[in-house]
Amino acid sequence: MQAVKMYTTAVCPYCIRAKQILKSRGVEQIEEVRIDADPAARGHMMEITGRRTVPQIFIGATHVGGCDDLMALDAKGGLSPLLQG
Repeated sequence: MQAVKMYTTAVCPYCIRAKQILKSRGVEQIEEVRIDADPAARGHMMEITGRRTVPQIFIGATHVGGCDDLMALDAKGGLSPLLQG
């Protein structure tokens, strides 16, 4: 299974939902980068994604986007193949 990295904040309901979706698809470990606790991480996230909102989800080297993007990918059947690499 591909590595999953997610930029999050502590109180983000979309982050919680994205984690639930990923876990329901068999993801056991998510590398979580809390940008509310680390301003440098927020800057890095914005630099590599061009976005300011959380979550920002990476599966392997692929930037999936946010929670809505993850749900859309899952709905069209693309999430599981991406997770499997």
